[in-house]
Amino acid sequence: MSKLRILYVASEINPFLQTSAVADFVRKLPQAMQERGMEIRILVPRFGLINERKNRLHEVVRLSGINITVGDEEKPLIIKVASIPNAKLQVYFIDNEDYFQRKHVFLDKDDRFYEDNDERTIFFCKGVLETVKKLGWSPDIVHCNDWMTALIPLYLKTTYKNDPMFKDTKSVFSVYNNSFSYRFDDGLVEKAKAMDVDDDMLKYLKSADYDGFIRMGCTYADVVVKADEDYSESLNSILNDLSDKKFELAEEGQEVADQYYNLYTELAG
Repeated sequence: MSKLRILYVASEINPFLQTSAVADFVRKLPQAMQERGMEIRILVPRFGLINERKNRLHEVVRLSGINITVGDEEKPLIIKVASIPNAKLQVYFIDNEDYFQRKHVFLDKDDRFYEDNDERTIFFCKGVLETVKKLGWSPDIVHCNDWMTALIPLYLKTTYKNDPMFKDTKSVFSVYNNSFSYRFDDGLVEKAKAMDVDDDMLKYLKSADYDGFIRMGCTYADVVVKADEDYSESLNSILNDLSDKKFELAEEGQEVADQYYNLYTELAG
């Protein structure tokens, strides 16, 4: 049996950046899966506070140079790569001068939510899938973590469903308690459009808020993971609506990594 190929997508990963529990999860689980014989790739944004020299990031010229469409605009995609110290894991970084050069993540120096975080998210989600295509590496599972990855399951089921690279790919979406109260402008739905994506498929984005992104990820993913204990009432409602595809970790007994190993193996068929 050939190795299962797992793609992890997240907004952060240790030791390059940590603002929440996502960074630790995406650092530990891929290594655990690699040690169990799976083939791993990891993609995250290259936020500007990641020190390229200190972390030895370098551009992968053969992967860079694609333009990614966000609404009516096209933005150039730059791909960088670095290795995780003391692990045989490489991390690919999605970069763009307009979206990821600033020295903060989602909030500016005055703690104001960036108005274009929606565009940064759309660029990132589309950029991830285009990068994987350019790599020529066909994932069995794409494990998406947190709201910034929420559109990937949709694009896999629509724009990329007939692409040979993704035709058998399944998606997992982990929901974390990293909510925000900001509401994006009404142009969000138009910006998120892509080939084979119509307005009805994007209906949950019309709320233009955190819950809208989470509901998108949950609706189109094959499996939804409850990654935290405490959620808001609205998030619990979303998760309860999708109980048929919800995956909850056992509280005791079996090791967490083994539970994910079994999940991936079963999902890949």
